[in-house]
Amino acid sequence: MFSKSAAGCVLFFSATINCLADSPVTTPRPVPATRPEMKQLLEDMKKRPPRIPLPELTEQEKLQLGQRGSGYEARLRQLYVPAAEGTVFGPYRQPNTGGPARATGPAADLTRNADGNMSLTYQFKTMLFWIVSRTNNCQYCLGHQEWKLSATGMKDDAIAALDSDWAEYSEAEQAAFAYARMLTYEPQKLSDDSLAQIVRHYSPLQVLEMTMSVSGNNAINRWKEGIGTPQSSGNTFAGRGEASPGGDSGHSDSFTTPTSDRFKREVSLVAPLEILDGKASGRGMNTRPVRESRSDVMLKLAEARQRTPRLPLTDEATARAWLKEAGEDVPATNWIRLVANFRNEGRGRLPSLLSRERKTGALSELQKGRLNWILARQDRAWYAVGLAYKQLRGLGQSDDEIFALDGDWQGLSASDRALFTFANHLGASPIASTDDEAAAALHATSAEIVVQTVNHVASCAYFNRVTEAAGLPIEP
Repeated sequence: MFSKSAAGCVLFFSATINCLADSPVTTPRPVPATRPEMKQLLEDMKKRPPRIPLPELTEQEKLQLGQRGSGYEARLRQLYVPAAEGTVFGPYRQPNTGGPARATGPAADLTRNADGNMSLTYQFKTMLFWIVSRTNNCQYCLGHQEWKLSATGMKDDAIAALDSDWAEYSEAEQAAFAYARMLTYEPQKLSDDSLAQIVRHYSPLQVLEMTMSVSGNNAINRWKEGIGTPQSSGNTFAGRGEASPGGDSGHSDSFTTPTSDRFKREVSLVAPLEILDGKASGRGMNTRPVRESRSDVMLKLAEARQRTPRLPLTDEATARAWLKEAGEDVPATNWIRLVANFRNEGRGRLPSLLSRERKTGALSELQKGRLNWILARQDRAWYAVGLAYKQLRGLGQSDDEIFALDGDWQGLSASDRALFTFANHLGASPIASTDDEAAAALHATSAEIVVQTVNHVASCAYFNRVTEAAGLPIEP
């Protein structure tokens, strides 16, 4: 799947990376090719300027919110995200110790599975989160996974091998890594064959758990990158593991820790690097294919109405009972029956997913429907495309108006064009998103609309991947 032809190149982008840490970028950030370069960018991004300006805290807000609630992200959510819309972060988290563990040194039970029937370990899912974040060039999330993996006892070489030498891991783990990367970067390649490859090593319910976890990671990457969250300044996971006698995480607050000679010059096989003349250019690649013609889309939708799900669904009675328990009066559709396999995890996602079709904030239903179409078409998520088509038709849009969204958007307002350009690149891959596009969307709309758009894009990143991996049939 990956080539190691560039693995021997010694690449130095540190000067370029350093100059980007303190100022907005007009082009996507460089994608570090080697582990030392990656560590340096993680450290430099502690100085990243946030994308969304915030009003000054009043004295009353300081008293009400406290230190944690007055942070950048907490205030964005409090100011701009309606409670009914939820966020990409599911609130249900409780310990669960089951599952096929791959221990790398002694580790504390840091598992945060939300449901008793989830069986994949915290460390394993954190490795997948690392791969997702490296693929998306999301420094905030990547840094946190570095710390979390250290807290489970993983040494630096074991983490480095996630990037450049999968032979260190079992065949089943390698299959999961490849699946996570494809689901992240090339979801349009999801097929019966790709699911069959992963089901060779994991049960269908484990594949669903993996898919929901990886899709959630993609959502979080888009939230963090969309709003421009600076890297944390300290290791918030220190002291939670058992990697050293004092229970320390084994990782300092700084990311610029030593890298062994073995991995100093190895080029990433996970990050989608542009290779020119055998060397990594420092630019990431976003290579989604050209959108299909209208007739081909209608054919794909017809096929999706007849297909058989690839992953298990709960029965309708179970799903209806689950919805009642969650206080939601909506039909037990196929996607509801899918996420209801994990009652708590799915319930944590419900508000954000249901808000994709509801007027819950500053975005209009038409704006949401158009975003749903644009992002689902980009991901080739045919169940989601079918829902967006139905939503837009219900809002009075003609087929010509719907399929014009696959074009240059010249028929839309200037503010929607700026907003959709930002959303489109963020949805395709955070690698393609720039501060300039975020600033243009802010100038054309408002902080409230941009933050809710980021939240919507994150929700779509989750929904599109989960529903297409499952091969859900479109309801009549």
